[in-house]
Amino acid sequence: MDIVIRAAVAFVFILLVTRVIGRRELSSLEPFDLILLIVLGDLVQQGVTQSDYSVTGLILAGSTIALLQLLVAYLNFRFHKLRTVVDGEPLILIEGGRVLERNLKRERLTRGELAEQARLQQIGSFEDVKWAVLETNGQISFIPKQ
Repeated sequence: MDIVIRAAVAFVFILLVTRVIGRRELSSLEPFDLILLIVLGDLVQQGVTQSDYSVTGLILAGSTIALLQLLVAYLNFRFHKLRTVVDGEPLILIEGGRVLERNLKRERLTRGELAEQARLQQIGSFEDVKWAVLETNGQISFIPKQ
């Protein structure tokens, strides 16, 4: 019965935390957000079933991570220089139809992966692309030539 109560408390806690942090579609999660969800899930699991049987410990650890996430998001919004450090900067992968191999290597991307992303956006050839930019969220934006 104890685990059922702990699981119910953990469920309500996670529900409240996700409402405070805000909702996003799963497909638009940034890498840090996904890691945050995994870590939070691990903390909840430890609080519910493993050697830390303290619900208080669960709430304290989860609250701390949630508050830190909110603080980082606020500071990221407020200070542009911090945004560059935390989120990174967009990286140009194609310029004027020419693939920038150095930038592909830097991000450990292959021409095949880049071509796959282009095809998903109905672009048949790199020569048809004015710019391809690896955005800070991991998506590749293609700007076709006019």
